[in-house]
Amino acid sequence: MHRQRTKLVARTQRIVKRIGVGEPLVRTAKHAQFRGIITTYRIHDRLLGNREARRRYEHHPPVLDDVQRRVLDDLERRDYAILPFADLVRDAAIRGAVTKDGADFAAHAESELTTGTGTTVDERKDYLVRRYRSVSEVSPSSPWLASCLSDRMLGLANVYLQMWSKLEYVDFWYSVPVEADSGRIQSQRWHRDFDDRHLLKAFLYLVDVDEQTGPFEFVAGSARGRTAADFYPWYPGSPAYPPDREFDAAVDSADIKTFTASAGTLILCNTSGFHRGGFATTKPRVLATATYCSPASLASLTQSETTGYQRAARASWAPDSGMPSADLA
Repeated sequence: MHRQRTKLVARTQRIVKRIGVGEPLVRTAKHAQFRGIITTYRIHDRLLGNREARRRYEHHPPVLDDVQRRVLDDLERRDYAILPFADLVRDAAIRGAVTKDGADFAAHAESELTTGTGTTVDERKDYLVRRYRSVSEVSPSSPWLASCLSDRMLGLANVYLQMWSKLEYVDFWYSVPVEADSGRIQSQRWHRDFDDRHLLKAFLYLVDVDEQTGPFEFVAGSARGRTAADFYPWYPGSPAYPPDREFDAAVDSADIKTFTASAGTLILCNTSGFHRGGFATTKPRVLATATYCSPASLASLTQSETTGYQRAARASWAPDSGMPSADLA
């Protein structure tokens, strides 16, 4: 097991600061840390965690129906698929509960933003309010968690990734509108998710999303090397944001898909490909999201509490469901 941040770099930086020389030592320490992350990921992908996950999948492969197979075909051809949420989660009561959960969260987020008492505004992304902190407890009665763990969604993720995958993350997001001329920052810019090459993310729109609501955007085929394969190629811990001019020169605009859609639309996407979103300018974007990954993901390798759902601690806010929360770790 490797860590994304090691004591070696921190200690080297302290020594260099104290003696006033030795910057090459810091660069060497950072390089050693970087190589360790890549090596550990490759070992777990080829020989350890993912090898076992693939073996289990081969012994117990999910059986997909016609709808799931159509979605899988889109994912394999384009690295994304878009469909009504109702096509995968057919229980109207669960869908209604997810919608209500999202509406309650949005009302709570707006109240926090108005009063300035927010506890779930992202520390690094002040334009984003999350329902949960980075380390959170999710109630087993959560309808969104139940949807993501359903045979239809989890089975689809397993077949796409060709292994028993982990449901590593679930959350609700509220994108705060910003000035149109403020410029994109952080994940509003084009980037690849560096945590894992074997990724499937779900984004469920809970409001209608147009060009001014910060739609999700994706470069079709860029996850599995059919598009922009050599442009800032994926590797564990890869640089997040290429310069805008380089991106515009390297990527054909015809390959960019912008997901404007109505509430109730589900987007499935391999976000190791180039994507961006959340640049809302007139209306907030509200969605539910989830991440399926492999046992070799950096989160799995560096966070010992990770279980394949949400890591365990207490959520900063949750509506009164009448059910006690349960630690999933």
